[in-house]
This record gives sequence, structure tokens and C-alpha cells, in this order.
Amino acid sequence: MDTRKLGSTGPAVSQLGLGCMGMSDFYGPTDRSESIATIHAALEAGITLLDTGDFYGMGHNEMLIGEALKGKNRGNVQISVKFGALRDRAYGFLGYDSRPAAVKNFAAYSLQRLGVDHIDVYRPARLDPNVPIEDTVGAIADMIKAGWIRHIGLSEVGSDTIRRAHKVHPIADLQIEYSLLSRGIENDILTTCRELGIGISAYGVLARGLISGHWSKDRAGAKDFRLLSPRFQAGNIDANLALADRLRVIAEDFGASPAQVAIAWVAAQGTDIVPLVGARRRERLTEALGALDVKLTDAHLAALASAFPPGAAAGGRYPEEHLRHMDSEKPATVS
Repeated sequence: MDTRKLGSTGPAVSQLGLGCMGMSDFYGPTDRSESIATIHAALEAGITLLDTGDFYGMGHNEMLIGEALKGKNRGNVQISVKFGALRDRAYGFLGYDSRPAAVKNFAAYSLQRLGVDHIDVYRPARLDPNVPIEDTVGAIADMIKAGWIRHIGLSEVGSDTIRRAHKVHPIADLQIEYSLLSRGIENDILTTCRELGIGISAYGVLARGLISGHWSKDRAGAKDFRLLSPRFQAGNIDANLALADRLRVIAEDFGASPAQVAIAWVAAQGTDIVPLVGARRRERLTEALGALDVKLTDAHLAALASAFPPGAAAGGRYPEEHLRHMDSEKPATVS
């Protein structure tokens, strides 16, 4: 598999990464043995970037990855970890904590659960409104000096925060949602990252399955957080599935699946972008890997641009109460 560099200062990683969140949380029932088999299959296929968060399953996801990596060559894997989200026993969210002491505490626990001596990219899951980003990045920089962390990343923050963080320590990449249905980073965030030499690791490339070609209105289970997502709600879901049908028609021209074309589109937006695929099963991983063989021509890109103009999706990508607290959704300050 070809590699892409996470920014000018980050590591070289596989051109697709594996997002492991759904193996532990948010998308309903999970299968531990199938999850581990999927991670192993990803590694065998050449995927080197595994993305997780310490709050995915409240540590379950990190322990799952740690188990999957036993006996594997650690030097062939880059682990990206998000931290800072606080949860209660009922799996609800309590806010964020990015104070320097908390950051170092979270990292120590993650290293223990993962069973590794360092984390390749460490990033706050969201901006803590009570802690200057300079303090958070400074704490991670201290851990780089100590050898616990290799690189610093950010997640779902806007251009102003990116610039402030980058002044403290070089930022390897920004993890943020990017897909045919979520193109907000094109407004200014992507330009800022490219100016500063910061890569993009893109999650949600299939819009949480909405444009995968496998979604139906009755598919979500009782514990599937997509039931709360505006794009999956009555009044929006039919319009969004109609968009997915447009993608299916375009994909038929390739003899490819809608998911493969959607992933290929994100990858085609720049060699500084690494799509994260959230495959939970080997069959879905195999399908996602097929995106590497999809070569989009200018005509195909034009057809996709016409079918999916910015703002085409019905409903926001998160509930409004979440968006209000997301730094990436705030307009950049004009200097």
C-alpha cells in the first residue's frame, strides 16, 4: 500500500487508516473476535494507522487494540489517540478536560491499556473551553520530550485554534469530518492546514454509513447513536438517501460500490489527506480497500461535484447542542 505523510512533520502512514471506534461504542452490538480479526486483516493489507479514543467504550477500544497488536511488529503501526472527553457510568458525556495534569494522566492510562511504550499521534478530542490550547499542546510537547508521545494532532478545531496551537509546537495533523456530505473544512480550515503544513485525517468519509450503499431507514439498533443524528431523522433521511442513490448511479459506471467511490473521492482531494475507514468487519474492510483501485477521472469528479454540492446534505452533522461546542464550526477571525 502507498503511504501518505501526516503533514510536513508527522509520520508516513498508509493511505487509508482504520478507525476503530465502532468496534467498542456508538454503533450498537460489537463482536470482539471479529473486531480483532478485522484489525489483523487491516495490518496484513498494509494499513498502518489505527485511530482510537480513550473514551471509546471507556477504555475498551484501547484494550482491544492492545490485544490485537500482541506479537505484532510495533514499528509497523502508528496509533492515533484522542483524549479529554469525560463520561459517566451510563455512557453519557460530562464535558472535556484538557488541563496539563489531566493530559499527562490520560496518556499514562492509554499507554497502559494499549500495552505500548509510546503513542504516535496524541490529540484532544475537542477544544476544552476552559483551558488555553497553548497549555494543552505544551503538556503534550512535554511528553514528546519524555518519549511517551511522537507527534501532536488536533481534532475538530477551527483555523484560529490551529494557528495558536502550531505556534507552541508543530502540529502533525487535524482529524476532522470530511465527506461528500460534510465539506465544511473547504471554507477555510483546509487552506489553513495546507499553509502550515498540517495533514488531514478524515473521519466520517461514508457519513456514518449514510452513503455507504448499505444503509436503510430501519437499520439502526437501539444503542446506535445515529438515531440522534439530524441527518438520520425523519424529514432528513429520505432526502439524504436520495443523495446516496445518486452516488450509487455514479458508482455503477466504475463497477464499484458507493462506499468505494465515496472513499476514493476523499482520497482524491489531496495527498495530504488520509481517509479513516470505520470498518468493523472484514467484509467491510475488504470493500473499503477496493477504493484504492478506483481512479476518478475529471469527468467523474465533475459528476460528483454536481451531485453533491457543498451544503447538499439535509440536517447538520451533529445535533445542535453538540455543534454549539465544536470549535471547528465557529467562523475564523478575520485579521
